[in-house]
Amino acid sequence: MPYPHQIKSFEEYKAAYKKSVEAPEEFWAEIAENFTWKKKWDTVLNWNFEEPKIEWFKGGKLNITENCLDRHLETKGDQPAIIWEANDPEEHHRILTYKRLHEKVCMFAHVLKNNGVKKGDRVCIYMGMIPELAIAVLACARLGAIHSVIFGGFSAQSIADRLIDAQAEYIITCDGAFRGAKDIPLKSVIDDALIGIRFVKKVIVYTRTHTPVSMIKGRDVWWDDEIKKVETLGLHDFPAEEMDAEDPLFILYTSGSTGKPKGVVHTCGGYMIFTNYTFVNVFQYQPKDVHFCTADIGWITGHSYIVYGPLSAGASSLIFEGIPTYPDASRFWKIIEKFKVNVFYTAPTAIRSLMGHGDAPLENADVSSLKVLGTVGEPINEEAWHWYDQKVGKGKCPVVDTWWQTETGGILISNMAGVTPSRPGWATLPLPGIQPVLLDEKGNEIPETAGELTTGNLCIKFPWPGILRTTYGDHERCRLTYFSAYPGLYFTGDGAFRDKEGFFRITGRVDDVLNVSGHRIGTAEVENAINMHAGVVESAVVGFPHEIKGQGIYAYVIYNGREDTDDRNRKDILATVTRIIGAIAKPDKIQFVKNLPKTRSGKIMRRILRKMAEGDTQNLGDTSTLLDPAVVDEIKDGRL
Repeated sequence: MPYPHQIKSFEEYKAAYKKSVEAPEEFWAEIAENFTWKKKWDTVLNWNFEEPKIEWFKGGKLNITENCLDRHLETKGDQPAIIWEANDPEEHHRILTYKRLHEKVCMFAHVLKNNGVKKGDRVCIYMGMIPELAIAVLACARLGAIHSVIFGGFSAQSIADRLIDAQAEYIITCDGAFRGAKDIPLKSVIDDALIGIRFVKKVIVYTRTHTPVSMIKGRDVWWDDEIKKVETLGLHDFPAEEMDAEDPLFILYTSGSTGKPKGVVHTCGGYMIFTNYTFVNVFQYQPKDVHFCTADIGWITGHSYIVYGPLSAGASSLIFEGIPTYPDASRFWKIIEKFKVNVFYTAPTAIRSLMGHGDAPLENADVSSLKVLGTVGEPINEEAWHWYDQKVGKGKCPVVDTWWQTETGGILISNMAGVTPSRPGWATLPLPGIQPVLLDEKGNEIPETAGELTTGNLCIKFPWPGILRTTYGDHERCRLTYFSAYPGLYFTGDGAFRDKEGFFRITGRVDDVLNVSGHRIGTAEVENAINMHAGVVESAVVGFPHEIKGQGIYAYVIYNGREDTDDRNRKDILATVTRIIGAIAKPDKIQFVKNLPKTRSGKIMRRILRKMAEGDTQNLGDTSTLLDPAVVDEIKDGRL
């Protein structure tokens, strides 16, 4: 068996799950033994959800890059570690073997060190989907610097907010990035973000698009120039920094129910073990398989299932720079054919979008190499699941429907490919080590014997190695967000169904966070951006069903201006949101209203707005508590 901790049957799953609940420390310690440690841990687990305080493998010394690179060099040195497909199908692809990737990571770690980066420093990475993004991430980890990758679609203001929060003194970026038919001017966005920020010491710029950029003397340096300096000295190795298992590995910013993004912190030891364990088990990864995850490394999915999970397992991980519909809707299928992809992991949004293009793009490609299909980011609807299963997988590839979050580090609830049962639209069973519970509105646990089908708020009642440790610089925010609603439990913010077999189906967010195309966006964040527009008095944002994105953004806006310019005002508001957050947060619908439904204490009744956005104008519930119930009819009449 290639991986000693890979589960191969439903019986093995049940035995592993039982042990993980009854003797969790022993269970995870056995798995941790399969990794390279500079020194073994003192204690497997210390935890207390009240504070919260969670420590896995405390006192253990390691470097995650030795587990992702060095330990594979002897047996897999010539095997592809990263396969890169460019945005333009005519451009030559690149393959980095484990030896070559190791060398490039070591050399770039020297570049970082030469530019003043040291253990514990925060490094912001804002790049396109090229191998150098993975190299930058791994070089930070090798040096012991804390990386914070920012998705290439975020605006200058969003970057500035994250730089300030993390106090990141170093930035790695590109001149620009290719994405479909667009060129994204990454370096100029960074320049805009840095206006007024004085603490950034160095900006390292990789040349990708040959876009003319401004380079500030003393601050900005070219990646290639810095690598040449290292090459001249013949520095092709870099000793990995010794890290404690609980030292921070990275910060990843995610939207919350308040306007300010929060920096989720993951640590070196537990995160590595959990991403590796979930990767080899959920996807049933086999040596030499090609794993293609279509996410951006700017999101947690890319961190866990393009970089750290696959590389720690000695896998071949495919990185794609472009989008699924460029130059046409056959792009994913052609990539699968070209590289003989075995495991394909994408979002329901992409599946629904490609489904809309019909079967013809699929028929022109050979996807027979596929063995496992996966979905991530949001619940998948049954129609899309069946299309994916039948048309892409030809009915012979298990579909793993994975549920997890930025904060969880890796997959928590999912079937394991061909090992545990699957069901369309259901995430099914928790992985070993994960103890989910459902709570009713009063916070009482709903027992598993409660009946055929129960529904409630989804919580987890015991820590797993990949759980977040804090929110950067604000531990109280971590406590309030995840551990205060239900004492002694981690609250996911999601609702779920559970059936008599213990299968889970996620129903979506129960807080003020939207899930748009698998990306979490806080309603407060969007409202703050809309309210920055000079003509806006007030706004309220809710989600509504969207057939491609899963959830769309519906904004109700009180506008202090002429009503005959609604279209222009809408465009101005969309431009404002794009500038402040990024195009990802643009509302799909903007309805101008004279007033919003508020209680006498001034609270906006979002429940009512949500119902109307969903098209349900009949079941609005009790409106008698509203300051002015007539507002509801006005909004109803103006629905888009």
